[in-house]
Amino acid sequence: MATVETGAITYDIAARQARVVADGPRIAPLKQAEMDVEALALCIAIRESVGVREHSVIPEYMLTMVKHPEIFRCQMEMGTVLFQGRIPARERELAVLRVGWLTRAPYEWGQHVQIAKRYGLSDAEVERVTQGSAAHGWSTHDAAILRGVEELIGDHALSNETWSTLAATWDEAQLIEFPMMVGQYVATAFVQNTLRIRLENNNPGLAAR
Repeated sequence: MATVETGAITYDIAARQARVVADGPRIAPLKQAEMDVEALALCIAIRESVGVREHSVIPEYMLTMVKHPEIFRCQMEMGTVLFQGRIPARERELAVLRVGWLTRAPYEWGQHVQIAKRYGLSDAEVERVTQGSAAHGWSTHDAAILRGVEELIGDHALSNETWSTLAATWDEAQLIEFPMMVGQYVATAFVQNTLRIRLENNNPGLAAR
């Protein structure tokens, strides 16, 4: 099996954010007033699925992605499916945080620290995500979720051991959803890192806890 990062992953946060954020966006976001009705409705749907009820200011990430309407629509629809999906919200956010940390994605990590706390992850658990599946304190199931993310990113497949542990708790639909969800958030991290999406005012990036 390929190298799988199951332990603590540390890196220079300031240097990483200077590389993928600080120079400013490579593609200027659309002005919010220029969004069409369908695009705005998609934005609102995904924001409400994560508990956001105020939509006077649409995030720059969405205003950038809407410049490719077809991909934007598919991404927003998939995001809505995942946020209303079969995997419980806390477990989903546990996985997404590990994705954000392993892909060294300031925007994704910072946004999902906020979301994860709304769905029950504690400050200590958020910090422990940076330590990986091998860290002490996880339940067997939570450790398997983190290990699954690590295996999918490191080896592009789940081991038999991780699959069996997750299958003891999750049904078949959840087992199908899991690798799709991880892939969705890996792809999102790639886009955000590459386009150098600016952090929102309340998002400290990789320093968020």
